[in-house]
Amino acid sequence: MKNTALTEVHESLGAKMVPFAGFNMPVQYEGVTIEHETVRNAVGVFDVSHMGEFLIEGPNALDLIQKVSSNDASKLAIGKAQYSCLPNDYGGIVDDLIIYRIKEETYLLVVNASNIEKDWNWIQSKNDVDATMRNLSDDYALLAIQGPKAVEAMQSLTRQDLSTIKFYNFVVGDFAGIDYLIISATGYTGSGGFEIYCKNSEVEQVWNKVLEAGADYGIKPIGLAARDTLRLEMGYCLYGNDIDDTTSPIEAGLSWITKFTKEFTNSEALQAEKKRGPERKLIGFELDDRGIPRQGYDIVDGNGNIIGNVTSGTMAPSVGKGIGLGYVPPIFADVGSKIHIQIRKKTIPATVVKLPFYKN
Repeated sequence: MKNTALTEVHESLGAKMVPFAGFNMPVQYEGVTIEHETVRNAVGVFDVSHMGEFLIEGPNALDLIQKVSSNDASKLAIGKAQYSCLPNDYGGIVDDLIIYRIKEETYLLVVNASNIEKDWNWIQSKNDVDATMRNLSDDYALLAIQGPKAVEAMQSLTRQDLSTIKFYNFVVGDFAGIDYLIISATGYTGSGGFEIYCKNSEVEQVWNKVLEAGADYGIKPIGLAARDTLRLEMGYCLYGNDIDDTTSPIEAGLSWITKFTKEFTNSEALQAEKKRGPERKLIGFELDDRGIPRQGYDIVDGNGNIIGNVTSGTMAPSVGKGIGLGYVPPIFADVGSKIHIQIRKKTIPATVVKLPFYKN
């Protein structure tokens, strides 16, 4: 079990620690609902240092990235980030990731903790263009400062004007008394804020100063359980739940990051799938009655026939209902369609809704 550079800090704050993607991580501090509402209404800070970071450099860096990723990274200017995925050879997804263009020929790829080794080996296997690859995952930390008060609460920590950094843009600048940190207007919560990339040796200083600067704004440390309820209310996919090696970006509703303006791994097959229409689609649903849908529960039709399964589900604190994601045949995927969720011995009616569940 790996620790992040802040594991002892989390333990001293009374966090409940759990194994997650091979790391010892804080799942909650005060409680999921309190932490969730803190991020929705004020500001919270997450330690997400378990995420992986790869640096791809050199004159052929873009060629490699274009080959392995579904989105069009040629559109990235320096200072911009892009959500993308790594398609596999069989129609599924190796991982989803964020690509940052740091310099003219330098890109940072941020991948999921559970897939660091898998992603590295996959990208390396496609690197026949001699791009320089460096795995920085063990040396770098990542804090997510999320919530509507994030800009105001963190402004005292930097000379950068945080209010001018647009969504999916970033700057390299001073933060919390340290120079040359990445301050990125990205996140996984739908409530705004920033992600701060720094070295492991710097992260405790950054963490302490973030909590200090945010004290007057109600900042709290937030665990992974609230991160999950926050992302699910936004309808954001979680790798291993809603997308994996067997789900295509087309059926997962990720056509918007799948650009056929270039060739990439398995692009021909994915383009054909998009043209004919996928055999199943990822939907968002709300329960019509009380209940909590959980991953793995069956989705059934009005006659009790199994038509799919729940990939993610929870009782959504900001929505006040049981919500979930799951795959069903296209005939059941239209907004307003009626389905049922098998929760133990009960069959609970549900309605397919337009994502996100939470509208700010």
